[in-house]
Amino acid sequence: MTNTLRVMLALASVGIASASLSSAPKFASGQKSGSGYQLSGTSWQLVKFQGPDESTYTPDDKSKYTIKFGGDGRVVARVDCNRASSTWKATEKGELQFGSWSRTSARCGPGSLHDRIVTEGGAVHNFAIKGGHLFLSGMPAGGYYELEPIPGQR
Repeated sequence: MTNTLRVMLALASVGIASASLSSAPKFASGQKSGSGYQLSGTSWQLVKFQGPDESTYTPDDKSKYTIKFGGDGRVVARVDCNRASSTWKATEKGELQFGSWSRTSARCGPGSLHDRIVTEGGAVHNFAIKGGHLFLSGMPAGGYYELEPIPGQR
C-alpha cells in the first residue's frame, strides 16, 4: 500500500500533536463513545495538506480526496483517480491503525495531489477532531492533513 492511501484512508493516516499510548492500547472499531469511536460512520474530504516544511497543498476538487470510516471496521478512500479499501481501528487516545490496503493504481493527471499524499501519508498514525474538522498526523517529519465532513454525510 502506498503512503498516500494510508494517510487518506487513515485519511488519512490524526491530531496535530501525537497521542501517547499505553503498552497495551485498547482499540475500537467504532460503535461506542470515546475518541476512536468518533470516526465510525463518518465521511471526510481533504481541505489541505500542511507539509513538514510549512508548505501547504490544497486540492483543486475536495471531492477527489475522500475517506469514509465504516461502523463495520472497514474504510474506503478516494485519492484523485484511485480508490482503496482496508480495515481500521482507533484508540481512545487518538491512535489510528489500518490493515492491508487493496487499491487501484491508475496514473492521475497533472496537478494531482495523489503522489504527494502517497509519499507523505503512509506514516499517519494519529487523529483528532477539532472544530468539526478531522486532523491526521503522526508523520516523523511532521505535517498534517486537514479534512472536513462531506456535505450531506455524517
